[in-house]
Amino acid sequence: MKIRLAVSKERYPELRAALESHGIEIDDTADFILCEDNHFVDSLLVRDRETGEKVVVSAEDIVLIETYGHSVEVHSTKGTFRSPDRLYKIYSLLDQSKFIRISNSVIIAKNKILKITPTLSMKFILTMINGEKVDVTRNYYYIFKEAFGI
Repeated sequence: MKIRLAVSKERYPELRAALESHGIEIDDTADFILCEDNHFVDSLLVRDRETGEKVVVSAEDIVLIETYGHSVEVHSTKGTFRSPDRLYKIYSLLDQSKFIRISNSVIIAKNKILKITPTLSMKFILTMINGEKVDVTRNYYYIFKEAFGI
């Protein structure tokens, strides 16, 4: 069995040794994740879109994460990458004081918004620091307003 660890750096060696002594393999691409309560990852393991190489993207560099069907793309200040994880899994690993879901298919970094444009139909159009424009959908409209005190 393979498990991915999402725990603090202090506890990682201890937990890794304990699990490996019981025959459990630690792998960053595993489907199962063992995580601590109130622990958020400070980086994501993703793949380069062109080369397929594994890349570690810091959570501080993430601008937005969006999904197209089963494909999840992580847009960062350093480029766009593909993630093997589902959007809901990634969101559960990120610090929700820094990231917010704005639709069923998009998560954004709160501090990477350049401009908020309201529309007439209970939506916002956000311009991110990388130039991408994303919509806050009606289902997330009030959540977004409350998070930003609008």
